[in-house]
Amino acid sequence: MSSSNSNNSELRRSDKVQRYKSGFLLGTTPEDPTPDYMNVLSMLFSMCGLMMKIKWCAWIALFCSAISFANSRLHDDSKQIFSSFMLSFSAVIMTYLQNPLPMTLPFAS
Repeated sequence: MSSSNSNNSELRRSDKVQRYKSGFLLGTTPEDPTPDYMNVLSMLFSMCGLMMKIKWCAWIALFCSAISFANSRLHDDSKQIFSSFMLSFSAVIMTYLQNPLPMTLPFAS
């Protein structure tokens, strides 16, 4: 019985054992790319909405910028998020100022 215990203890290498340290305890959190992706999508869709006068692109841009704002971290650049939100909001306003008729979806006709 003692020989099997000594065999198991010999297989362990105490110099190779490392204690697990969580990233949360160390102060580093895993990076979530969702706000960055949504910010880029918001800018792309708002530019498409402004340049091509497509209303649904402007609405998607507003939706993506809201997601980007909701998922942003405290240390993110608030000026960039705010400018993306204002760009998408202005895209919605400008598309409806140019054509006040209700939005028609491309697949609904």
